[in-house]
Amino acid sequence: MKKFDEMLTQVPDAGPVQLQAQSLGGMAQSQSQGVRAHYETYARWLAGQPQEKMRARREEAEMIFRRVGITFAVYGAKDEDGDGTERLIPFDLIPRIIPADEWRSMEAGLVQRVTALNRFLHDVYHEQEILKAGIIPADQVLGNAQFRKEMMGIYTPHHVYSHIAGVDIVRAPDADGKGEYYVLEDNLRVPSGVSYMLEDRRMMMRLFPDLFSQYRVAPVMHYPDLLLETLRASAQPGAPDPTVVVLTPGMYNSAYFEHAFLAQQMGVELVEGQDLFVKDRYVYMRTTRGPRRVDVIYRRVDDDFLDPDVFRPKSTLGCRGLLDAFAAGNVTICNAVGTGVADDKSIYPYVPQMIEFYLGEKPILKNVPTFMGRNSDDLKYILANLKDLVVKEVHGAGGYGMLVGPASTRQEIEDFRKAVEANPSGYIAQPTLSLSSCPTYVESGIAPRHIDLRPFVLSGRTVQMVPGGLTRVALKEGSLVVNSSQGGGTKDTWVLEE
Repeated sequence: MKKFDEMLTQVPDAGPVQLQAQSLGGMAQSQSQGVRAHYETYARWLAGQPQEKMRARREEAEMIFRRVGITFAVYGAKDEDGDGTERLIPFDLIPRIIPADEWRSMEAGLVQRVTALNRFLHDVYHEQEILKAGIIPADQVLGNAQFRKEMMGIYTPHHVYSHIAGVDIVRAPDADGKGEYYVLEDNLRVPSGVSYMLEDRRMMMRLFPDLFSQYRVAPVMHYPDLLLETLRASAQPGAPDPTVVVLTPGMYNSAYFEHAFLAQQMGVELVEGQDLFVKDRYVYMRTTRGPRRVDVIYRRVDDDFLDPDVFRPKSTLGCRGLLDAFAAGNVTICNAVGTGVADDKSIYPYVPQMIEFYLGEKPILKNVPTFMGRNSDDLKYILANLKDLVVKEVHGAGGYGMLVGPASTRQEIEDFRKAVEANPSGYIAQPTLSLSSCPTYVESGIAPRHIDLRPFVLSGRTVQMVPGGLTRVALKEGSLVVNSSQGGGTKDTWVLEE
C-alpha cells in the first residue's frame, strides 16, 4: 500500500495523445515539492488515525447509508433471483479539498458557461441569431433529436431554460504543466447527484467532527434553500406566492431517493404524473383538501414522458396538457422542455464560441479537445486512432455508449469502429483524459482512484451555487468511468474558506 503523501505527489504516466492529470484532483506539486499546503493538515491527521478506527468508520457510514436508503437503482442489472438491483453508492472517507482561489476561478467559469448556455437556448427557440451568424451549423441544431420545435417562441421567466445545471469537471495539466480545470460535459436536462453531495457532507461531519475544527470548510447544507429560492423566482408573472412541486417518475426510478430527499428538504410536495391534472390551461395537484394550483414544477422526468398529448402518447409518467399550460404562461417547468439540445455532445464543442458570441468574453473554463464524426477529416482521425481515444455517442449518458480505447479489447474497438462507420454523426471522440486521481479508501487500504467533480449551478433571477459539488470516484483500479451506474462512488468535497 502506498503512503498517503506519495499519492499526493504522484503524476500518472500518459502517452503523447493523453492529457496527464496529477494526483489529488491534479492539485499536487512535483515529487520534490511534497504535499501542497491545503492538504498538509489532513495528511498529518490521517497519519495519526489507527487503521481499525478508519475501518470502523467506513462500516458505520455504510450501515447508516443503508438505513437511510441512499441507493441507486441500476437499469438492466439483475440479482440472482432475476429482480432489478439497487446498489449502495459507496462513500469514501477521504475528502477532496479545493483551495479558495481555485474555487473562485472555477465558480466564475461556471457562471459564465451556464449563462451563455441559457442565452443559447433562448436564442435557438426564438431569433436563432447564432445560427444566422454561422457560428453553429443550423442543421446540427434544428435537426437534433433534442431540439423541441414545440418550444419555439415560448416565454420563460428571466429567459432561463436550465435552472439546475450539473457541469462535469476534471483537472489536468495545462501547457505549462500546472493544473487546470476542463469541462467534460454540461448536464442541463435533469442532472442528479446533489443529494449525495449533501449526505456526504453530513456523514463526514458525523464521523470526523474534529476535522471541521481544523479546516474552515465552506458550507453546502443550505443548497435546498437556494434551490427553493431559484424555483420560486422562476414562477411565471402573476404568481406572488408560487406553489412548487417535485415531479418524479416514481419509486422505481434510479434517482428516486434524491427526488424524495429534495422535496422533503424544501418542504414541498413530491408528486407523480397521476397526481396532476390540467384544467383551463392551469395545472393542479390532487390533495385531500381538493385541487391546488401548481405554479412551478421541478421535473425529474425526461421530455419524452412529460405530456402524452405532445410526446409519447402512452406515457403515464407525465400529465396530459402540461405543455399547453406551459405555453400559456400558467406554469413553469424546471428545467424547461428542450434543454437537451444545449448539452448534446455534438453541441459541446461550440460552447466556447457561444461564450464569445453572447457575452463577448473569453472562456474561463476550457473544453476537452473534441473530434466530431460528422466532419470527414475528424472521422478519418477517429477511425485511425480508436485505441487511443475516448469515443462517445452524442446522446449517451451515465457512462453507457462509450469506448475508452486504451482500456478496451481489440474486438471491442473493432465493434465500435463498425458503429462509428455506420453513423458517423452520432459520435464524438476526445483524447484519453486521465481523470484527476485522489487517495481513496479501498479494500486493500489507501490507493489512488480517478475522480471528477459535478458542481450544481442554479439559475433564476441570478446565477448562484454552493461552494463545492459532488466528487465522483472510479473505484475500480485504473478505471476512468466514475458514474454511479458503472460502479463509481462519491467523496465529500471541501472548498476552503479564506
